Amino acid sequence: MRKTILYLVVLALLGFGIYYFIFSNSGSPYSISEAGFAIKDTASIGKIFIVSNDGESVLVERTNAGWIVNKQYKAMPSTLNLILTTFTQQVPLYPVTQKALDNVIKVLSTDATKVEVYDRAGKKMKVFYVGGASVNNTGTNMLVEGAHQPYVVQVPGFNGYITARYTTRISDWRDRTVFNIPDYEIKSVSVQYFDKPINSFVVNRDKDSIVAVQADKQVMTGLEAFNARRARTYLKYFANVNCEGYLNGLQDMNEAIRTAPKDFAIDITGMHGQHEHADVYFMALNKRSKNVTVHNEDVPDDYDPDRMYAVINEYKDTVLVQRFAFRNILHKAYEFYQKDAAPGPKTDPTKPPKNVMMHKRQ
Repeated sequence: MRKTILYLVVLALLGFGIYYFIFSNSGSPYSISEAGFAIKDTASIGKIFIVSNDGESVLVERTNAGWIVNKQYKAMPSTLNLILTTFTQQVPLYPVTQKALDNVIKVLSTDATKVEVYDRAGKKMKVFYVGGASVNNTGTNMLVEGAHQPYVVQVPGFNGYITARYTTRISDWRDRTVFNIPDYEIKSVSVQYFDKPINSFVVNRDKDSIVAVQADKQVMTGLEAFNARRARTYLKYFANVNCEGYLNGLQDMNEAIRTAPKDFAIDITGMHGQHEHADVYFMALNKRSKNVTVHNEDVPDDYDPDRMYAVINEYKDTVLVQRFAFRNILHKAYEFYQKDAAPGPKTDPTKPPKNVMMHKRQ
């Protein structure tokens, strides 16, 4: 028992000694100034600049309109939140071992990602270099600018390396919003179906929030009265409609769009004159397409039932969209001239349904 206590005391002193040696400000080459990778006060950050060894870079800046990437795109919240969280959590585990030091220094000097962080006044807060995985793949080799010693850095609770979080690909940083317009800002929505134009329609809303639907006269003949509630609800579906990813620059993408049939087009006009347009095309079946066991009358059999191409942002961007994400938008004209489904009969969940025989226990 006495030996066990002595052993624990020695371990505690050894642990304290290692911590003091590495992280104290006593002038040691392993001081906190060399191992300070964390930024706790992310609210003070005004700008993040990340550049890879091949020269690809992203500039993320805080503005009155939110975070902007490369001075023209809104930043994707999930990517931004991940990197800000990483700033607060990344901690050094230990200095890179002497055995691995030469190789790590070589990689950091030729193949590292440089990260510069500035405060809201434009003053440099921190600069560090992000390398590859540590020898055991549970941490990341990193170096503070001006330091002599690289460290193995880890995010507690995450068993892996964090290099990928410091991406310089613009597609990882761009916000993936296709439409995000509140209903009260919408003046009109036009949906034009090219294969079956009789399903096309226009929903108009005036300044007094009165809605109306324009459609083919054949649609309105013999149908129920106009369902204004459905039209008002429909305008709510244009908030937070996102794409799956950007396809700009992909090989043969222009040819794929040129040869694909156009499925539908959407035009949205805002109360203050703003306009948004999207052309949506069928996507040919490919390796990612799911096996179709049930025929979809809205999708030809040669095309993917779940995904589509869309050209947005004044024809500047081609994106991949999911039909599921557009499900509430893709209504048809006649649906605005139908009654809402009547609610089912109310039942008492404590009583058995009628015509069902209950068996008594024997």
